[in-house]
Amino acid sequence: MPAYELPVGTCLDMCPAAERAQREKERRLHRFEVAPGCRGDRPRADPQRAVKEYSRPAAGKIRPPPSQLRPPPVLLATVRYLASEVAERTDASCAEVASFVADRLRAVRLDLALQSASDVETALVLESALAVLLAVVARLGPSATHGPMDPTLLQAQVQESFGSLRRCYALGAGPHPRQATFQGLFLLYNLGSVEALHEVLQLPAALRSRPALRTTLAVDSAFREGNAARLFRLLRTLPYLQSCAVQCHVGRARRGALARLARALSTPKGQTLPLGFVVHLLALDGPKEAQDLCQAHGLPLDGQERVVFLRGRYTEEGLPPAGTCQILVGNKLGGHTLEDVVMAEEEDEAVDRPRTEV
Repeated sequence: MPAYELPVGTCLDMCPAAERAQREKERRLHRFEVAPGCRGDRPRADPQRAVKEYSRPAAGKIRPPPSQLRPPPVLLATVRYLASEVAERTDASCAEVASFVADRLRAVRLDLALQSASDVETALVLESALAVLLAVVARLGPSATHGPMDPTLLQAQVQESFGSLRRCYALGAGPHPRQATFQGLFLLYNLGSVEALHEVLQLPAALRSRPALRTTLAVDSAFREGNAARLFRLLRTLPYLQSCAVQCHVGRARRGALARLARALSTPKGQTLPLGFVVHLLALDGPKEAQDLCQAHGLPLDGQERVVFLRGRYTEEGLPPAGTCQILVGNKLGGHTLEDVVMAEEEDEAVDRPRTEV
């Protein structure tokens, strides 16, 4: 028997009143949390906007009382608020939004770990929090100005979130209707990883046969084989959240495909290829993006519509261009909101999902 029985949180606010008062006093409120119309040197916290910030647990530190812990329904409401009111803000940079959301989601996971909750409740909160985190990371983009947000730390938080959720799945009987989706997101975020593929292949056959995981395994196979045509056809069919998870690998996949074209087509005198073909093959967002991609790899252009493959000209320097990924990610929300995606209840519920190719 454990020596310490975990409590159940009783705080019904997104941020405990004691923390709001302390951060007001210390002037540590984020501008997203300040009451509307509040000006001057002593801004006041808005109880409807303030969200508990992450505080690293230290050895020997007294555990927070139940009054400082938010129960699972409040944690879920907090994640919903972050998805609908913060992640969608247009008056702040993607870096500022990502920094705020990632910190507050980390606090959500910590509150959950410090209290007693059922496996189903725990999985629901962790799934929703991870969905929001994947979306804000995708919107931040690999080449954006990250400001105070360390991209390595952000990536570590995503991996920690996957670890917490997958441990919850392994320890509890469920039901977990979205497990196949989130196991698939784990593989998409770690595309090409032998360890991630091995872990997914160890899942029960009934789970691996679900459409979400079958499609993910097909994407991973095409990525490993270097089959660009099939890979980008599959990426076009992925729903929004899956597209957010895989976005960090798109630049590398495009670079690999362009390198294979260069090896196959380059001649001493040069062989041309229509840029329209490159746009379609790599699911680029138009001819300008194709031009930029080719020139970034040392390939000259013949006018505005063709790329020239000259032997010895193809080069790779630095990270591959990330691109805007509107076709592969941004446009897939359609008329839905991030909150719609995050709070989806059914495993195969999708947003603007074309027919799936497996």
